[in-house]
Amino acid sequence: MRARTRDRRVYLLSHPLLFALLAATRRRPAVRLGRTVLVHDREAFVAGLTRIPLDRTAAGTTGGAAGRLTGGDLLFDQNGDDHRRARRDTAEALGATGVSRLRPTWTGLLNRCLKPLADGATVDLVPVAAEMAGLTAAALLEVDVDGVTLATAARAAAAAAARAHLPGVRRPGTARAARQATERLSALLAPDGGDHAALATMLAVAAVTTTVAAVPRAAAWACDAQLWAYADRPALADELLRVTAPTPLLPRVAAEAGELPVPGGCPVRAGDRMLLVARHALDAHRLDPDPARPVPARIAQLAFGAGTHACPGARLARTQLADVLRMLAPYRPVVVRARVDRGAALPSWRSLVVRAS
Repeated sequence: MRARTRDRRVYLLSHPLLFALLAATRRRPAVRLGRTVLVHDREAFVAGLTRIPLDRTAAGTTGGAAGRLTGGDLLFDQNGDDHRRARRDTAEALGATGVSRLRPTWTGLLNRCLKPLADGATVDLVPVAAEMAGLTAAALLEVDVDGVTLATAARAAAAAAARAHLPGVRRPGTARAARQATERLSALLAPDGGDHAALATMLAVAAVTTTVAAVPRAAAWACDAQLWAYADRPALADELLRVTAPTPLLPRVAAEAGELPVPGGCPVRAGDRMLLVARHALDAHRLDPDPARPVPARIAQLAFGAGTHACPGARLARTQLADVLRMLAPYRPVVVRARVDRGAALPSWRSLVVRAS
């Protein structure tokens, strides 16, 4: 109960209005509000990603926001052969061989950063996760940028983009601030510009923000629920990723009409916005992580999407989190202080301080 209560604070303090709406409607498999459809049901969630053609460049979607900020073709908004080629290249870089090549990057960092726990000192896992994500992104993209600098720039760009594109009243200058933050990140990754600058920028943003959102939240849950005995089981990372779902909501826009498979049917018109709630499709709101009896793999995988829209970084995310948990386990850490990041693009801790028990 303590683990769920603590993790719930991340949602309540970072995106209170949005998640209040999702909580109020979650008992219905799909709910239409004007031209927006909230999708909570698991089968309908998968159908929204795999059966209904999507407009990857529409306003209010991940691809649309990314394209306008970077001014380039991205993994999210390409079509046809370009889309398949970009996804294939990214999947190869993040496959088993690629992850094995990258792994020493973060294990060395974790050895150094977690060592103070052995001496009775405390460690803030948020900057550790950020530096780990930055170092990994730099190695993946083969750029000579230190991890802290890259992570700081990527988090700033993501937060600015979220403020510019989330529904609601925006402060003047939010769009300009988002462009400037993205330009600063692009200058780090590709000072001379080039065709790959936009894709590199978006990959860095995705890698850093999801890692900083997922790893500290998963570690906090493991601390509060005392799950360290399972640290050597791959199921622990899968179950924690399921309940912490770093991207709990996927905004998409239908390119063509279709229907979601829910009782009574739910028609979707071309141009309708679908808010696909991964958190509810994964049963993260009601089933605690249980590494002894994990949910089926086909359900756990939904934390990374489905079909051709599944995240190619799933293997990397699982491996990194499993390594973090395995290296924390000997200390049996407990949380001594936690603060929510109210300005982050994804539900995240701003600080999560632990010490050995």
